Amino acid sequence: MSARNGGTELDLSWISKIQVNQPAVLRRAEQIQARRTVKKEWQAAWLLKAVTFIDLTTLSGDDTSSNIQRLCYKAKYPIREDLLKSLNMHDKGLTTAAVCVYPARVCDAVKALKASGCTIPVASVATGFPAGQTHLKTRLEEIRLAVEDGATEIDVVINRTLVLTGQWEGSDFIKTSTGKETVNATFPVAIVMLRAIRDFFWKTGNKVGFKPAGGIRNAKDSLAWLSLVKEELGNEWLTPELFRIGASTLLLDIERQIYHHVTGRYAAYHDLPMS
Repeated sequence: MSARNGGTELDLSWISKIQVNQPAVLRRAEQIQARRTVKKEWQAAWLLKAVTFIDLTTLSGDDTSSNIQRLCYKAKYPIREDLLKSLNMHDKGLTTAAVCVYPARVCDAVKALKASGCTIPVASVATGFPAGQTHLKTRLEEIRLAVEDGATEIDVVINRTLVLTGQWEGSDFIKTSTGKETVNATFPVAIVMLRAIRDFFWKTGNKVGFKPAGGIRNAKDSLAWLSLVKEELGNEWLTPELFRIGASTLLLDIERQIYHHVTGRYAAYHDLPMS
């Protein structure tokens, strides 16, 4: 993500004292997943809010300029206009938080968004995504090229060797995973990360953002993630500057749920063709 925090000297002695109560974390995760997070009458509003946190993503080996254009169109118009009119939300400028693409596709995204008169940020997964196992010089050059092409946010793949050996790195955002692993965003891991963010804020006054990514595909899950962030960090973190959801198919299910809320029936494939 783009730089925000000016930098705080890392107190490694404080970090080394941190302990995780795993049974308590697992109970908390089960609680979040088991309950209905939002009452039915408020679900549409919260689902529309969830849209504003999505980094609409395509990270496929066969990405082309044409499917990047479609992605950017969907980012600008995430929910069908007639559905938004029914909810009196058609004039609110609802968009996703960003689009996220490979470095080689940044130019395509910037061009498509500019052509549509849209200022949605372009994020890129530079630095040897998803393994991060490339030389530092190569990683830095990939960031430089992505920024040069118009990316304003960079999802950096950290050097996990440094982390595993206790050589910590700072960040404006922390992300659960690349989304390309066998296990990606999970609630137990997220709880630990969110509480680390909270403790860091209490200790330093610096706010660090949070981005779960990978495996978040349905509207119900998105509501659970919003609820978790709200309860652990408060409403201050429910803003795209501090909370993102990395997803490629989540928006489709959210639009289907909005369609059902408005019409009383579930959408056929042809009802939402741009999804």
